[in-house]
Amino acid sequence: MKRSGSADLPLHYGYVPIWLAERMAKLGLAIVENILIDYGKDDLLRRLSDPFWFQSLGAVMGMDWHSSGITTSVMGALKRAVNPHSKELGIYICGGKGKYSKQTPDELLKISERTGLDGNYLVKCSKLSAKVDNTAIQDGFQLYTHNFILSDTGKWAVVQQGMSDLSSTARRYHWLSESLTSFVDDPHTSIYGQNTGYILNMADKQADGSRNGVMQIAAENPERMLKEISKLVMPSHHDVRAKDVDLKRLGAVLWLAHEKQPSDFQDLLLLQGLGPRTLQSLALVSEVIHGTSSRFKDPARFSFAHGGKDGHPFPVPIKVYDETISTLQTAVYKAKLGQSEKAEAIKRLSKIAENAEKGFTPNANFDKVIEEERSSSWKYGGRTVMGRAKPPVQQQLKLF
Repeated sequence: MKRSGSADLPLHYGYVPIWLAERMAKLGLAIVENILIDYGKDDLLRRLSDPFWFQSLGAVMGMDWHSSGITTSVMGALKRAVNPHSKELGIYICGGKGKYSKQTPDELLKISERTGLDGNYLVKCSKLSAKVDNTAIQDGFQLYTHNFILSDTGKWAVVQQGMSDLSSTARRYHWLSESLTSFVDDPHTSIYGQNTGYILNMADKQADGSRNGVMQIAAENPERMLKEISKLVMPSHHDVRAKDVDLKRLGAVLWLAHEKQPSDFQDLLLLQGLGPRTLQSLALVSEVIHGTSSRFKDPARFSFAHGGKDGHPFPVPIKVYDETISTLQTAVYKAKLGQSEKAEAIKRLSKIAENAEKGFTPNANFDKVIEEERSSSWKYGGRTVMGRAKPPVQQQLKLF
């Protein structure tokens, strides 16, 4: 197995309102289905194991762009949306927060009964990933959420999170399995590593690197190991600032959506019915689905798709959110019928935005963009946990 990365996040308490939770589930399912259609199950697992992509996914779904709540909320939304379709999709999501994390072994065993996978071996993989992050790595974070994402091929990813009361921060850990055959060839052979719980003895030669990697993690100094893996550190401030965003990339998306009309692009004719604000969101969602790993170094940029429930960088535009979901769902439905034109148009959208970056010079109007989004939020059905966005109050001219 491979410890693929970690993310340090400000510890936030609160809740996800029903109006957002329902939409997160629908958008999450549509994104997962698009990825599975175009790239397959292995690629979905690789993405989930990337802390930068995962944070970008949470931001594009309308969660607070930098908070610890992204982990539990995104995984909760995906579990609710994906699991009813697990047999069709071949993806199962187990575990969750608190008491739900303890249900992971039972869930894996039930899945194994339906799929023929070795449930006992998968349970050990789940426990080992938690044991390493909670015990072998003494970094002051106590795990409180654990999600095990399993493919019907036997490959898996883990997304789990711990909290530190001393620093008021949370740390998310990502894991990715590397070998399929090692899961079934000799599942009952194992070795015991001191102070790390069960260490699996993967008999297949292709699993040598995985076994050695786990042993190396257990013996390695935690500070040195953490420096070598992909690590995301999010700031404590709630507002989205220019320094948090790649302005060239964001500027190209805004220019494409609001200044360059879709009709000017022959490849986007199938998306011509969308307004510029929805096109802006869809371009960022398209990048989450089709972008390469190097495109997710600034997760805050993806909050410009659907805002954030805390109002940063602006309220969640419900009307735009629903239109984005509808567009993606239609593309998935038609792709399943062999009509992939709309899905291909969405895919090309991210490429067109990327090409627009070449030679693009962003203007110094970042704060003005946010101000405009907030002032127009009521037009798009903007909402936050505090309530609905309201139109600006017209100042009456007082003569007396």
